[in-house]
Amino acid sequence: MSISVAVVGAGGKMGQLAIRLIEESHDLELHAAIGSADSLDGVAGADVVLDFTLPQASQLVVEHAVGLGISTVTGTSGWSAERIASLAPFVAKSPGVGVLVIPNFSLGSVLATSLAARAARYFDSIEIIEAHHAGKVDSPSGTAVRTAELIGEARENLGPVIAPHADQRARGQQVASVPIHSLRMQGVLAKQEVRLGGTGELLTITHETLSSDSYESGILLALRAAPGIEGVVVGLDKLLEDL
Repeated sequence: MSISVAVVGAGGKMGQLAIRLIEESHDLELHAAIGSADSLDGVAGADVVLDFTLPQASQLVVEHAVGLGISTVTGTSGWSAERIASLAPFVAKSPGVGVLVIPNFSLGSVLATSLAARAARYFDSIEIIEAHHAGKVDSPSGTAVRTAELIGEARENLGPVIAPHADQRARGQQVASVPIHSLRMQGVLAKQEVRLGGTGELLTITHETLSSDSYESGILLALRAAPGIEGVVVGLDKLLEDL
């Protein structure tokens, strides 16, 4: 039995990629392709809604889908821990419905973030540098925010990282005490470095996206998992075994 998917944000690059993957898949079918000028009414009847919109529109899309009893996968940036926490009670009112919040669909990115969170227990000086193409409208990226939040969780019993001169604007935006520095420039698709400093050493965990092909397996994994999800689940890592 196929899973029918309504893609919201169908006109964007990620939306177009998702539509191609759905149409090429043997177990997924396209229910609707909804652009920025289209009504969200078109998602009604879908098994899953895939949200690739903008940060200011994403919450409306997710809440509309959940209100119709449809599980949702959102790959839109802007879902901070606070925003997700406010969404959870709303989703809980619809038993059997789930929302997958995926900051990054790349397996390599998920692994890099996981490694950074594990290493954070052993280094007190940690900063993130993330770079994206000039057209990305938000900063810091959802991936960087998620990485910083997981670093903060890993250091819960150790305290905040060492981030001197945090009052200076050039020191970056702090998330869970971790400074994040965002670059938006031509010639880059997506890259993130987590730098962890210790006594006499520096550990750098780097992931770079070279093409959007790296997102394909993650998108398919999330769409196939979504019908069985209940409540709010954050991160592709929750769908991977033995990460």
